[in-house]
Amino acid sequence: MKNGLTQKTALLFTCLLLLVACNKNSSNSTNSISNPTTQIGTSDAIPIGIAFAETSNVALLGQEGTDGVKIAQKYFNGKGGVNGTPIKLVYQDTAGDEVGAINAFQALINQSKVVGIIGPTLSQQAFSADPIAERNQVPVIGASNTAKGIPEIGNYVARVSSSVAVVAPYAVKAALKQNPQIKRVAVFYAQNDAFNRSETEIFQNTVKDLKLNLVTVQKFQTTDTDFQTQGSNAINLKPDLAIISGLAVDGGNLVKQLRELGYKGIIIGGNGFNTSHIFSVCRALCDGVIVAQAYSTEYPNEINKAFHQAYVKQYHKEPSQVSAQSFAALQVYVEALQSLDRQHKINSFTIPQLRIELNKELLRRKYQTPLGEIAFTPVGDVIQKEFYVAQLKMEPNGVNGRFAYLNIK
Repeated sequence: MKNGLTQKTALLFTCLLLLVACNKNSSNSTNSISNPTTQIGTSDAIPIGIAFAETSNVALLGQEGTDGVKIAQKYFNGKGGVNGTPIKLVYQDTAGDEVGAINAFQALINQSKVVGIIGPTLSQQAFSADPIAERNQVPVIGASNTAKGIPEIGNYVARVSSSVAVVAPYAVKAALKQNPQIKRVAVFYAQNDAFNRSETEIFQNTVKDLKLNLVTVQKFQTTDTDFQTQGSNAINLKPDLAIISGLAVDGGNLVKQLRELGYKGIIIGGNGFNTSHIFSVCRALCDGVIVAQAYSTEYPNEINKAFHQAYVKQYHKEPSQVSAQSFAALQVYVEALQSLDRQHKINSFTIPQLRIELNKELLRRKYQTPLGEIAFTPVGDVIQKEFYVAQLKMEPNGVNGRFAYLNIK
């Protein structure tokens, strides 16, 4: 009996030792990134989430955002990252709808344990996904979200993409400068997209404020390819100016079909036209389209020169507004992290603590970016001084084009 008891006691003791060893090994294998309550180690790269569209009809715009953050990652890591610690980008595809953006945010926050997020691609997606970041106290910076109300989603939501309310009126005033005889205006917009609904409201109000005659408002979907009905309805009312709020593919096709139907007046494209991808959609018929912009390749500060040079070398084309804004978004995170680390080593924060302190720091600073000097309002909206208007100029082959800047002073 005694020997049996001794054997059982020894067996129990052995099991306890194994259990302790397993727990210890499990604890050691959990690094600072996978456990939200631990610190970022001194040798760990700092993870920042990138939530852009890699698939769907929004992928062209998402790709421009991705191009911008890749240039920024290489640039800032080449300068030592965050005081010696590199930045790591973690990508999630938002696709083109709200569900895709929600899934991307949840994966970045709960699985990848990022300290902040750049994205999503569309304002429509931001209204659904940004509240998830807000609830989890994870800072998010929109690089292409210009609809009214984005920063007001919450304390952890900011953007480096200027509100359409600020940018859009410049395009209408530029059109009037080219043709002071403009009186009649036709407006087209994608009704299934929050940004385009917000943008067209600004355009329509600008038209009315300038005492122009809004002769028609035509609706379409971002997934449409046939605009013959809307185009014919508008042309029959003899407009002097057409204003389109859409994305690159649908907007470009609408431009093309308006010209094919015989419309010869000035066309203004909204923020969705701020991409070189539109050249391949409307090709030669893109020529002359006016677009207001929050970025110029010619802005004369050092970081824009470095960004422009690196972008052209990498991608063999001029950077778009979205690429520049995405670069600026990552710059904001890097410089805020650098500043925070100088005050209090960031590897001493837990992940939740770092997210909170990072959000405070990024909102209080000023940044010299490719967009010029920017800062943030208390609610997280970007404060930007310089804006531009460009006109699409197509080469004789009808394939290649460029944005030629107009004098709007």
